[in-house]
Amino acid sequence: MHDLKAVSTLFDLRGDFVHGYSYGSGHINDTYCIWVDQAGQRIRYILQRVNHNVFKQPIPLMENVKRVTDHALKRLKEEQCPEAYRRTLTLVPSVDGKPYALDADGNCWRVYPFIERARTYDQIETTKQCQEAARAFGEFQKLTADLPGEPLFETIPDFHNTTSRLAALKEAIQSDPLGRVKEVQKEIDWYLSREADCHLVVDYLKSGELPLRCTHNDTKLNNVMLDDVTGEGICVIDLDTTMPGSAIYDFGDMIRTATSPAAEDEKDVSKVTMRMFMFEALVQGYLSSAKSFLTPLEKSLLPFSGKLLTMECGIRFLTDYLSGDVYFKIHRPEHNLDRCRTQMALVESIETQMDEMKAIVDRY
Repeated sequence: MHDLKAVSTLFDLRGDFVHGYSYGSGHINDTYCIWVDQAGQRIRYILQRVNHNVFKQPIPLMENVKRVTDHALKRLKEEQCPEAYRRTLTLVPSVDGKPYALDADGNCWRVYPFIERARTYDQIETTKQCQEAARAFGEFQKLTADLPGEPLFETIPDFHNTTSRLAALKEAIQSDPLGRVKEVQKEIDWYLSREADCHLVVDYLKSGELPLRCTHNDTKLNNVMLDDVTGEGICVIDLDTTMPGSAIYDFGDMIRTATSPAAEDEKDVSKVTMRMFMFEALVQGYLSSAKSFLTPLEKSLLPFSGKLLTMECGIRFLTDYLSGDVYFKIHRPEHNLDRCRTQMALVESIETQMDEMKAIVDRY
Protein backbone atom coordinates (compact mmCIF):
# COMPACT_ATOMS: atom_id res chain seq x y z
CA MET A 1 0.00 0.00 0.00
CA HIS A 2 1.45 3.34 -1.07
CA ASP A 3 1.18 6.54 0.98
CA LEU A 4 -1.92 7.77 -0.83
CA LYS A 5 -2.16 10.99 1.15
CA ALA A 6 1.40 11.95 0.21
CA VAL A 7 0.82 11.06 -3.45
CA SER A 8 -2.45 13.04 -3.55
CA THR A 9 -0.59 16.22 -2.55
CA LEU A 10 1.26 16.00 -5.89
CA PHE A 11 -2.00 16.83 -7.73
CA ASP A 12 -4.15 19.94 -7.94
CA LEU A 13 -7.15 18.42 -6.15
CA ARG A 14 -8.29 21.69 -4.45
CA GLY A 15 -9.19 19.80 -1.29
CA ASP A 16 -8.10 17.69 1.66
CA PHE A 17 -7.33 13.97 1.43
CA VAL A 18 -9.78 11.91 3.55
CA HIS A 19 -9.00 8.26 2.82
CA GLY A 20 -8.34 5.78 0.00
CA TYR A 21 -8.38 2.09 -0.80
CA SER A 22 -7.47 -0.39 -3.54
CA TYR A 23 -10.01 -0.39 -6.33
CA GLY A 24 -10.99 -2.52 -9.34
CA SER A 25 -9.79 -5.83 -10.75
CA GLY A 26 -6.90 -4.69 -12.95
CA HIS A 27 -3.72 -6.77 -12.96
CA ILE A 28 -1.11 -4.29 -14.21
CA ASN A 29 -1.34 -0.84 -12.63
CA ASP A 30 -1.95 -0.06 -8.95
CA THR A 31 -5.40 1.51 -8.80
CA TYR A 32 -6.98 3.30 -5.84
CA CYS A 33 -10.16 5.18 -5.11
CA ILE A 34 -9.52 8.25 -2.96
CA TRP A 35 -11.99 10.57 -1.22
CA VAL A 36 -11.19 14.29 -1.08
CA ASP A 37 -13.02 16.96 0.92
CA GLN A 38 -13.57 20.01 -1.27
CA ALA A 39 -15.01 22.84 0.82
CA GLY A 40 -17.21 20.42 2.75
CA GLN A 41 -18.18 18.22 -0.22
CA ARG A 42 -16.75 14.70 -0.49
CA ILE A 43 -15.51 13.93 -4.03
CA ARG A 44 -14.08 10.66 -5.39
CA TYR A 45 -11.09 10.30 -7.69
CA ILE A 46 -9.22 7.40 -9.30
CA LEU A 47 -5.51 7.46 -8.43
CA GLN A 48 -3.23 5.14 -10.41
CA ARG A 49 0.43 4.20 -10.43
CA VAL A 50 1.59 3.28 -13.93
CA ASN A 51 3.44 -0.05 -13.88
CA HIS A 52 6.81 0.86 -15.37
CA ASN A 53 7.85 -2.79 -15.51
CA VAL A 54 5.22 -3.31 -18.22
CA PHE A 55 5.20 0.21 -19.69
CA LYS A 56 8.88 1.05 -19.89
CA GLN A 57 8.34 4.70 -20.86
CA PRO A 58 5.44 6.00 -18.72
CA ILE A 59 5.90 9.68 -19.54
CA PRO A 60 5.35 9.33 -23.34
CA LEU A 61 2.46 7.01 -22.45
CA MET A 62 0.91 9.76 -20.32
CA GLU A 63 1.42 12.27 -23.13
CA ASN A 64 -0.59 9.88 -25.34
CA VAL A 65 -3.39 9.74 -22.77
CA LYS A 66 -3.40 13.52 -22.44
CA ARG A 67 -3.62 14.05 -26.21
CA VAL A 68 -6.40 11.49 -26.66
CA THR A 69 -8.56 12.57 -23.71
CA ASP A 70 -8.18 16.30 -24.46
CA HIS A 71 -9.21 15.74 -28.08
CA ALA A 72 -12.14 13.51 -27.14
CA LEU A 73 -13.38 16.15 -24.68
CA LYS A 74 -13.02 18.87 -27.33
CA ARG A 75 -15.06 16.83 -29.80
CA LEU A 76 -17.77 16.08 -27.24
CA LYS A 77 -18.07 19.76 -26.38
CA GLU A 78 -18.29 20.67 -30.07
CA GLU A 79 -21.15 18.17 -30.35
CA GLN A 80 -22.75 19.89 -27.31
CA CYS A 81 -22.82 16.63 -25.38
CA PRO A 82 -24.51 17.36 -22.03
CA GLU A 83 -22.26 14.84 -20.24
CA ALA A 84 -18.93 15.55 -21.91
CA TYR A 85 -16.88 15.02 -18.75
CA ARG A 86 -18.64 11.70 -18.12
CA ARG A 87 -18.11 10.36 -21.65
CA THR A 88 -14.32 10.49 -21.61
CA LEU A 89 -11.61 10.14 -19.04
CA THR A 90 -10.07 13.50 -18.08
CA LEU A 91 -6.75 13.95 -16.31
CA VAL A 92 -6.36 16.07 -13.18
CA PRO A 93 -3.12 18.05 -13.55
CA SER A 94 -0.30 17.79 -11.07
CA VAL A 95 0.59 20.84 -8.97
CA ASP A 96 3.18 21.78 -11.62
CA GLY A 97 0.66 21.48 -14.45
CA LYS A 98 1.71 18.15 -15.93
CA PRO A 99 -0.72 15.28 -16.72
CA TYR A 100 1.22 13.06 -14.31
CA ALA A 101 3.38 13.31 -11.19
CA LEU A 102 6.52 11.47 -10.09
CA ASP A 103 6.89 10.49 -6.44
CA ALA A 104 10.16 10.37 -4.49
CA ASP A 105 10.80 6.82 -5.70
CA GLY A 106 10.30 7.73 -9.36
CA ASN A 107 6.85 6.14 -9.69
CA CYS A 108 4.57 7.74 -12.28
CA TRP A 109 1.07 8.61 -10.99
CA ARG A 110 -2.10 10.01 -12.54
CA VAL A 111 -5.53 11.08 -11.30
CA TYR A 112 -8.93 10.91 -13.02
CA PRO A 113 -12.25 12.23 -11.70
CA PHE A 114 -14.36 9.24 -10.62
CA ILE A 115 -17.14 8.56 -13.14
CA GLU A 116 -20.24 8.12 -11.01
CA ARG A 117 -23.37 6.02 -11.61
CA ALA A 118 -21.59 3.61 -13.96
CA ARG A 119 -19.49 0.46 -13.63
CA THR A 120 -17.58 -2.18 -15.56
CA TYR A 121 -18.43 -5.88 -15.79
CA ASP A 122 -15.80 -8.63 -15.79
CA GLN A 123 -18.37 -11.00 -17.31
CA ILE A 124 -20.78 -9.73 -19.96
CA GLU A 125 -24.22 -10.97 -18.96
CA THR A 126 -26.49 -9.88 -21.83
CA THR A 127 -26.37 -9.10 -25.55
CA LYS A 128 -27.37 -5.51 -24.71
CA GLN A 129 -24.22 -5.10 -22.61
CA CYS A 130 -22.19 -6.58 -25.46
CA GLN A 131 -23.81 -4.24 -27.97
CA GLU A 132 -23.33 -1.16 -25.80
CA ALA A 133 -19.69 -1.91 -25.06
CA ALA A 134 -18.99 -2.36 -28.78
CA ARG A 135 -20.83 0.88 -29.56
CA ALA A 136 -18.67 2.69 -26.99
CA PHE A 137 -15.45 1.40 -28.55
CA GLY A 138 -16.70 2.57 -31.95
CA GLU A 139 -17.52 5.96 -30.46
CA PHE A 140 -14.02 6.14 -28.98
CA GLN A 141 -12.48 5.51 -32.41
CA LYS A 142 -14.84 8.06 -33.94
CA LEU A 143 -13.90 10.76 -31.39
CA THR A 144 -10.18 10.20 -32.05
CA ALA A 145 -10.36 9.62 -35.82
CA ASP A 146 -9.20 13.17 -36.57
CA LEU A 147 -6.57 13.41 -33.81
CA PRO A 148 -4.14 16.08 -35.07
CA GLY A 149 -0.35 16.00 -34.97
CA GLU A 150 2.16 13.21 -35.17
CA PRO A 151 1.15 9.57 -34.62
CA LEU A 152 0.88 8.53 -31.00
CA PHE A 153 3.82 6.94 -29.19
CA GLU A 154 3.88 3.11 -29.37
CA THR A 155 3.62 2.13 -25.72
CA ILE A 156 4.20 -1.56 -26.60
CA PRO A 157 5.92 -1.79 -30.01
CA ASP A 158 4.44 -4.35 -32.45
CA PHE A 159 1.73 -5.25 -29.93
CA HIS A 160 -0.70 -6.53 -32.59
CA ASN A 161 1.86 -7.16 -35.34
CA THR A 162 0.89 -10.72 -36.22
CA THR A 163 3.87 -11.09 -38.57
CA SER A 164 6.23 -10.35 -35.67
CA ARG A 165 4.28 -12.67 -33.35
CA LEU A 166 4.64 -15.49 -35.88
CA ALA A 167 8.36 -14.80 -36.23
CA ALA A 168 8.73 -15.07 -32.45
CA LEU A 169 6.96 -18.44 -32.54
CA LYS A 170 9.32 -19.72 -35.24
CA GLU A 171 12.30 -18.56 -33.18
CA ALA A 172 10.97 -20.42 -30.12
CA ILE A 173 10.49 -23.56 -32.25
CA GLN A 174 14.05 -23.28 -33.53
CA SER A 175 15.66 -22.74 -30.12
CA ASP A 176 13.32 -25.15 -28.24
CA PRO A 177 14.95 -24.39 -24.85
CA LEU A 178 12.94 -26.96 -22.87
CA GLY A 179 12.58 -29.64 -25.54
CA ARG A 180 8.83 -29.14 -25.76
CA VAL A 181 8.50 -28.92 -29.55
CA LYS A 182 8.08 -32.68 -29.99
CA GLU A 183 5.10 -32.62 -27.59
CA VAL A 184 3.19 -29.93 -29.50
CA GLN A 185 3.96 -30.58 -33.15
CA LYS A 186 0.24 -30.80 -33.92
CA GLU A 187 -0.38 -27.32 -32.50
CA ILE A 188 2.68 -25.91 -34.25
CA ASP A 189 1.58 -27.31 -37.63
CA TRP A 190 -1.92 -25.93 -37.08
CA TYR A 191 -0.70 -22.34 -36.59
CA LEU A 192 1.94 -22.49 -39.33
CA SER A 193 -0.69 -23.72 -41.80
CA ARG A 194 -2.45 -20.35 -41.36
CA GLU A 195 0.66 -18.22 -41.88
CA ALA A 196 -0.81 -16.30 -44.84
CA ASP A 197 -3.60 -14.96 -42.61
CA CYS A 198 -1.02 -13.55 -40.20
CA HIS A 199 0.47 -11.27 -42.87
CA LEU A 200 -2.76 -9.89 -44.34
CA VAL A 201 -3.52 -6.85 -42.17
CA VAL A 202 0.15 -6.00 -41.62
CA ASP A 203 0.65 -5.91 -45.40
CA TYR A 204 -2.47 -3.77 -45.89
CA LEU A 205 -1.17 -1.27 -43.32
CA LYS A 206 2.26 -1.14 -44.98
CA SER A 207 0.72 -0.50 -48.40
CA GLY A 208 -1.63 2.17 -47.06
CA GLU A 209 -4.72 0.23 -48.15
CA LEU A 210 -5.75 0.16 -44.48
CA PRO A 211 -5.51 3.47 -42.58
CA LEU A 212 -3.44 3.75 -39.43
CA ARG A 213 -5.84 4.89 -36.71
CA CYS A 214 -5.79 5.82 -33.05
CA THR A 215 -6.89 2.53 -31.52
CA HIS A 216 -7.42 1.22 -27.99
CA ASN A 217 -5.70 -2.16 -28.56
CA ASP A 218 -7.16 -3.83 -25.46
CA THR A 219 -10.86 -4.00 -26.19
CA LYS A 220 -11.93 -6.38 -23.46
CA LEU A 221 -15.50 -5.49 -22.71
CA ASN A 222 -14.65 -4.71 -19.08
CA ASN A 223 -12.79 -1.66 -20.37
CA VAL A 224 -16.12 0.09 -20.97
CA MET A 225 -18.19 1.65 -18.20
CA LEU A 226 -21.94 1.00 -18.51
CA ASP A 227 -24.55 3.33 -17.01
CA ASP A 228 -26.14 1.93 -13.83
CA VAL A 229 -29.66 2.85 -14.93
CA THR A 230 -29.80 2.76 -18.73
CA GLY A 231 -27.02 0.21 -19.39
CA GLU A 232 -25.59 2.55 -22.03
CA GLY A 233 -21.87 2.42 -22.79
CA ILE A 234 -20.66 5.63 -21.19
CA CYS A 235 -16.88 5.75 -21.21
CA VAL A 236 -13.91 3.73 -22.49
CA ILE A 237 -11.19 3.30 -19.86
CA ASP A 238 -7.68 1.82 -19.54
CA LEU A 239 -5.98 3.87 -22.26
CA ASP A 240 -2.40 2.70 -21.67
CA THR A 241 -2.27 0.74 -24.93
CA THR A 242 -3.91 3.50 -26.98
CA MET A 243 -1.53 4.00 -29.89
CA PRO A 244 -1.41 3.75 -33.70
CA GLY A 245 -3.10 0.60 -34.99
CA SER A 246 -5.91 -0.78 -37.12
CA ALA A 247 -9.61 -0.72 -36.38
CA ILE A 248 -9.44 -4.41 -37.34
CA TYR A 249 -7.37 -5.13 -34.23
CA ASP A 250 -9.87 -3.49 -31.90
CA PHE A 251 -12.93 -5.21 -33.33
CA GLY A 252 -11.16 -8.56 -33.60
CA ASP A 253 -10.26 -8.55 -29.93
CA MET A 254 -13.90 -7.87 -29.07
CA ILE A 255 -14.87 -11.03 -30.97
CA ARG A 256 -12.13 -13.03 -29.25
CA THR A 257 -13.08 -11.96 -25.73
CA ALA A 258 -16.88 -11.70 -25.98
CA THR A 259 -18.32 -14.41 -28.20
CA SER A 260 -17.23 -17.66 -26.53
CA PRO A 261 -18.90 -18.88 -23.31
CA ALA A 262 -15.78 -20.82 -22.30
CA ALA A 263 -12.93 -19.49 -20.18
CA GLU A 264 -9.68 -18.61 -21.94
CA ASP A 265 -7.96 -21.56 -20.26
CA GLU A 266 -10.81 -24.10 -20.57
CA LYS A 267 -9.39 -27.64 -20.84
CA ASP A 268 -12.50 -29.03 -22.56
CA VAL A 269 -12.30 -27.31 -25.94
CA SER A 270 -15.72 -28.72 -26.93
CA LYS A 271 -17.13 -25.88 -24.81
CA VAL A 272 -15.43 -23.28 -27.01
CA THR A 273 -17.60 -21.77 -29.74
CA MET A 274 -18.18 -18.46 -31.47
CA ARG A 275 -21.78 -17.59 -30.56
CA MET A 276 -23.43 -15.89 -33.51
CA PHE A 277 -25.92 -13.90 -31.43
CA MET A 278 -23.04 -12.31 -29.50
CA PHE A 279 -21.21 -11.55 -32.74
CA GLU A 280 -24.32 -9.88 -34.13
CA ALA A 281 -24.63 -7.76 -30.97
CA LEU A 282 -21.01 -6.64 -31.44
CA VAL A 283 -21.57 -5.78 -35.10
CA GLN A 284 -24.79 -3.90 -34.43
CA GLY A 285 -23.27 -1.86 -31.60
CA TYR A 286 -19.92 -1.17 -33.25
CA LEU A 287 -21.24 -0.17 -36.66
CA SER A 288 -23.90 2.09 -35.11
CA SER A 289 -21.05 4.42 -34.14
CA ALA A 290 -18.17 3.40 -36.44
CA LYS A 291 -19.65 2.88 -39.90
CA SER A 292 -19.51 6.61 -40.71
CA PHE A 293 -15.69 6.65 -40.77
CA LEU A 294 -14.66 3.06 -41.59
CA THR A 295 -13.45 2.38 -45.12
CA PRO A 296 -15.07 -0.34 -47.28
CA LEU A 297 -11.98 -2.55 -46.79
CA GLU A 298 -12.14 -2.16 -43.01
CA LYS A 299 -15.82 -3.13 -43.00
CA SER A 300 -15.16 -6.16 -45.19
CA LEU A 301 -12.45 -7.41 -42.81
CA LEU A 302 -14.57 -7.24 -39.65
CA PRO A 303 -15.52 -10.98 -39.71
CA PHE A 304 -11.91 -12.00 -40.43
CA SER A 305 -10.65 -9.78 -37.58
CA GLY A 306 -11.90 -12.23 -34.95
CA LYS A 307 -9.98 -15.07 -36.54
CA LEU A 308 -6.82 -12.97 -36.81
CA LEU A 309 -6.77 -11.70 -33.22
CA THR A 310 -7.64 -15.12 -31.81
CA MET A 311 -4.79 -16.67 -33.80
CA GLU A 312 -2.43 -13.96 -32.60
CA CYS A 313 -3.30 -14.65 -28.97
CA GLY A 314 -2.92 -18.39 -29.47
CA ILE A 315 0.47 -17.87 -31.10
CA ARG A 316 1.56 -15.86 -28.08
CA PHE A 317 0.43 -18.60 -25.67
CA LEU A 318 2.20 -21.31 -27.68
CA THR A 319 5.37 -19.22 -27.96
CA ASP A 320 5.39 -18.69 -24.21
CA TYR A 321 4.85 -22.40 -23.55
CA LEU A 322 7.81 -23.31 -25.77
CA SER A 323 9.94 -20.61 -24.13
CA GLY A 324 9.30 -21.85 -20.60
CA ASP A 325 6.26 -19.80 -19.53
CA VAL A 326 8.21 -16.60 -19.03
CA TYR A 327 5.55 -14.02 -19.94
CA PHE A 328 2.03 -15.12 -18.95
CA LYS A 329 1.41 -16.18 -15.37
CA ILE A 330 0.56 -19.87 -15.09
CA HIS A 331 -1.15 -21.91 -12.37
CA ARG A 332 -0.46 -25.40 -13.74
CA PRO A 333 2.30 -26.94 -15.90
CA GLU A 334 0.39 -26.86 -19.23
CA HIS A 335 -1.61 -23.71 -18.55
CA ASN A 336 -0.33 -21.84 -21.61
CA LEU A 337 -0.87 -24.91 -23.77
CA ASP A 338 -4.50 -25.10 -22.62
CA ARG A 339 -4.89 -21.43 -23.49
CA CYS A 340 -3.31 -22.03 -26.90
CA ARG A 341 -5.79 -24.83 -27.63
CA THR A 342 -8.86 -22.79 -26.68
CA GLN A 343 -7.76 -20.17 -29.21
CA MET A 344 -7.41 -22.87 -31.85
CA ALA A 345 -10.93 -24.13 -31.13
CA LEU A 346 -12.36 -20.61 -31.34
CA VAL A 347 -10.61 -19.98 -34.68
CA GLU A 348 -12.06 -23.20 -36.07
CA SER A 349 -15.53 -22.18 -34.89
CA ILE A 350 -15.12 -18.81 -36.59
CA GLU A 351 -13.90 -20.43 -39.81
CA THR A 352 -16.99 -22.66 -40.06
CA GLN A 353 -19.30 -19.65 -39.60
CA MET A 354 -17.47 -17.08 -41.71
CA ASP A 355 -20.12 -16.83 -44.46
CA GLU A 356 -22.88 -16.08 -41.95
CA MET A 357 -20.64 -13.54 -40.18
CA LYS A 358 -20.07 -11.74 -43.48
CA ALA A 359 -23.81 -11.69 -44.12
CA ILE A 360 -24.43 -10.06 -40.73
CA VAL A 361 -21.85 -7.35 -41.37
CA ASP A 362 -23.43 -6.67 -44.78
CA ARG A 363 -26.85 -6.40 -43.13
CA TYR A 364 -25.74 -3.67 -40.73
